[in-house]
Amino acid sequence: MTKQKITLIIILVLFLGCIFFGFKYFSLQKELRKAQATLETQKTNEKVLEFTKLFIEKVLKAETEVDFKTRLKLETSVRDLEDQEILNQWQKFVNSQTENEAQNNVKDLLEVLVTKIKVK
Repeated sequence: MTKQKITLIIILVLFLGCIFFGFKYFSLQKELRKAQATLETQKTNEKVLEFTKLFIEKVLKAETEVDFKTRLKLETSVRDLEDQEILNQWQKFVNSQTENEAQNNVKDLLEVLVTKIKVK
């Protein structure tokens, strides 16, 4: 084979390699974005479930009035969720004036928490 043919074959192989690796790069980028979105969803779900568990354990199952330390822990936990809808519903619950209003706000809070959990 002549030098020109060898050079042409090498250029062709390199060109095909670039196309192959370019395709692989973009397909892996797509997979990475999908995995990152799934991870973010899992983190959010874990936070929501942790807060829900804490709320049920410390508020709904409480035999006595909830103490300041527990309220602070709940408040911190709900703010860590970084979800405005949950925070708004939490504020409604905390600012309830009557027992009946508090019960309705608890139901609404639990409903919001459950709807925030995403299943894939």
